[in-house]
Amino acid sequence: MLSPLALIGIVIVSCLMSVAILGSLLRTAVPGIGRWCVAYALLAAASSWVLIAGSQPGQIVIIGASLITFVAVLLLVQGTRQFFGKGSQRHLESAGFVIVFVALVYFTCVSPNIDARVALISIFLAYARIAVGTLALRHAPRDGARYPYRFVAAACYLGALVHVARAVAVAFGIVPQMTFLQPSPWNVLFLGLAIVTLPCMSTGMVMLAHDQLVRRMEQLASIDELTGVLMRRAFMARANVLLCEALAKGKPLSIAILDIDNFKAINDGFGHALGDRILTHVTSVVSARLRSCDLFGRLGGEEFAILFVDARKTDAAGLTNALRLAVERSPNEGVHCTFSAGVECITPGDTLAGALARADAALYTAKATGRNRVVTASEVDKRDARDVVESG
Repeated sequence: MLSPLALIGIVIVSCLMSVAILGSLLRTAVPGIGRWCVAYALLAAASSWVLIAGSQPGQIVIIGASLITFVAVLLLVQGTRQFFGKGSQRHLESAGFVIVFVALVYFTCVSPNIDARVALISIFLAYARIAVGTLALRHAPRDGARYPYRFVAAACYLGALVHVARAVAVAFGIVPQMTFLQPSPWNVLFLGLAIVTLPCMSTGMVMLAHDQLVRRMEQLASIDELTGVLMRRAFMARANVLLCEALAKGKPLSIAILDIDNFKAINDGFGHALGDRILTHVTSVVSARLRSCDLFGRLGGEEFAILFVDARKTDAAGLTNALRLAVERSPNEGVHCTFSAGVECITPGDTLAGALARADAALYTAKATGRNRVVTASEVDKRDARDVVESG
């Protein structure tokens, strides 16, 4: 049977491996990883101190190692909050930490009580694991793989269950009174179960960091860095998904192509810095006024596209014209800019590429007839038919 000291040695190795793996991810600047690294390093230091002290640690070792462990546990919780973009500090949590530590000092130096110490430490560790597991479940992204978040939660809740069981067993006298490192079956059982979940937690945290990096890469591949809207490929992919859904439900779908007027002249005459400001200004005005169900993307250069969900051509034209007026009436640092647009609906049996081509033709007409206007594809068809009649 493994002795508690041997299990402590396993904890040290596990923590050092966690520091090495998580430390390799520090340069990715994923929030929370720094605190996780420090936490596992502190756990390794506290465990090493206990291991060096042997099976009969003195009061200084007990208090010092416990303090380091408590700080490490708080850092794990705070790092997890930071990872999910939440405030890392909690006043009640800090107050609880102080109360538990003061009680630990009391039951170590003033009125020594091994059972009380074990119960306090177990309850504090259980709280920390429950907090980390709950954060992982509550703030897991709705899209993409949820397995890493569930894995972390399972490891945390299992560890918390072990600590709660130990606290209950000690409080109700189910197990005989013993020191933390006394070589007994009960100690080996509780320590072994708690230790098994520790590397699972650190592995889960590495998985969380990896998932965050994958999401960053996906965002870089789909979001235009300058304007913050979808790039062409991502827009087309999501638009095709919405098209399939709309056709299946029998809902209307319309698309508009926007092009900033005289953009090339602005770039050539005033420089690309001003051109970039105009691009970001137009996209911010349009994005702020779009419905949440609509899709907005940059096709390239100064050309953008909007997919209007559950909107007929006339509705889409009205919405696009409202956006045009909003851009026209909101000059960017004294620079006046406008856009022209072509609008078309997507009919059953139609393709996105076909509707885009017709909307693009309508945009060309809007440019050719004076700019700063919205033209629908039906207007283009009528104009072409009138031209044919007049030429005949």
